Amino acid sequence: MNRLPGVIAAVETSGHISLVDVDADGGRFTAAAVGTAENMGYLQPGKAVTLLFKETEVSLAKQLSGMISLRNRFPSRIKALERGNILSKITLDYHGREIVSVITTRSVQRLELEIGDAVEGLVKANEMTLMHGDR
Repeated sequence: MNRLPGVIAAVETSGHISLVDVDADGGRFTAAAVGTAENMGYLQPGKAVTLLFKETEVSLAKQLSGMISLRNRFPSRIKALERGNILSKITLDYHGREIVSVITTRSVQRLELEIGDAVEGLVKANEMTLMHGDR
């Protein structure tokens, strides 16, 4: 599980759903949470949280241009690459923090990924989970 500690910057709520913007390691990330500040007291600006997201939810893009709906983007460099027959594990260096992505080996080949390449990790807001505190 990837972990990225940060601080809540803003919360937008509608009904029982909140979009939570988190400042972490020089970037702003968004998590969709089922809950509000009323039933999840830590959903307030200034509170420390940790963003959690699975390795399999981190897509990769190389030479990405244009607009895209995914708000969570990690401009990174490939630090390590473990190719398997079907899946590959790619370790990214994001501001000195390791973020891991698991994608198909076919995608690694199609993107011609190599150690040292500049890529962007991409995660949908609904795949980000918030944990209270910076553990």
